Amino acid sequence: MSVISATMLSQLDRVFTETFKAKPSRHFQAPGRVNLIGEHTDYNDGFVLPCAINYQTLVAVTPRDDMTVKVVAVDYHNQQDEFALDGEIETHPSQMWSNYVRGVIKHLQLSGHVFKGANLAITGNVPQGAGLSSSASLEVAIGETFRGLYSLALTKPEVALNGQAAENQFVGCQCGIMDQMVSACGSKQNALLLDCRSLETELISMPEGLAVMIINSNVKRGLVDSEYNTRRLQCEEAAQILGIKALRDISLLELQNHKDKLSELVYKRAHHVVSDSERTVLASDALKANNVALLSKLMAESHISMRDDFEITVPPIDFAVQLLSEYLGEKGGVRMTGGGFGGCMVALMPHDMVQGAEQLLAERYEAATGYQETTYICSASDGAGEF
Repeated sequence: MSVISATMLSQLDRVFTETFKAKPSRHFQAPGRVNLIGEHTDYNDGFVLPCAINYQTLVAVTPRDDMTVKVVAVDYHNQQDEFALDGEIETHPSQMWSNYVRGVIKHLQLSGHVFKGANLAITGNVPQGAGLSSSASLEVAIGETFRGLYSLALTKPEVALNGQAAENQFVGCQCGIMDQMVSACGSKQNALLLDCRSLETELISMPEGLAVMIINSNVKRGLVDSEYNTRRLQCEEAAQILGIKALRDISLLELQNHKDKLSELVYKRAHHVVSDSERTVLASDALKANNVALLSKLMAESHISMRDDFEITVPPIDFAVQLLSEYLGEKGGVRMTGGGFGGCMVALMPHDMVQGAEQLLAERYEAATGYQETTYICSASDGAGEF
């Protein structure tokens, strides 16, 4: 079930009407995502296992007869942006949110799509800066809006690829394809096993007995863009030295046999990526078989690998993961999720353990770390579409 509330929708429509002196004609949405396992494997052509979540970016829109795009962002104190489609679309000097909108629309044009302008109002409830892909949700929502509004010849995966291109080339963060793909193509009650090279997907049914809990550490992710790009370069260096296209093309055993070719640091980075991609395939099999004990083990190993090999966790998150691991035992799994350096953890657990997990965090996390957690109980949801 969507957590878009009547209040959120009415506020969006009210701001739209106040700004553009008319009611919106249509609404589109795209969800955030949580990645169950497979971190930093996507830009290495590996496997990931995310699911779309029932927190979304919501767009109200009306087409225009001219070549102007006007946008109002409800969540940024009704900040506005305006630009022309028949001129060069450049980055906004001061509003980062505007660049995601501009970038998506520019890359639709670069792909040869022809369309007119629009009046848009945007809101959302995907927590920002938490590693739940609020940016990909926004990119996909804008792409889906123009796809639907002007009947563009685009598939859902192409909407995702367009969003990724905008983030890579216009915004300047070298993200992989996972976030946009699951936001565009997610499915209710399913995770999405994604081969990031072929873009083939397989729906993996989520066991009804497991709840998806997202725990925001509320450690602000200040380093993520620069460190993300650094990790990507280190992975590319490893692949180049090993003579392969991407780390997808080597097994863990082969990597271990070629350890002496890489510096200690670059080997650790590669070791995480190769092992986590292999764990992801095993985890999808474990989910299908409802083998929660194996899933628990794989999620624990993934977190340790992110902590020790990829070095993207932070002490408050390590504390919370350890706390929940001891509480859940083999009945559920927990790990950091997202780009790292703060943000969120994801935990899978029986529904009757959710309240105890929340209580344990409330009693121990802030006292130990100085941060207060925020928890979200989510369900795997459908991808982008008209709302």
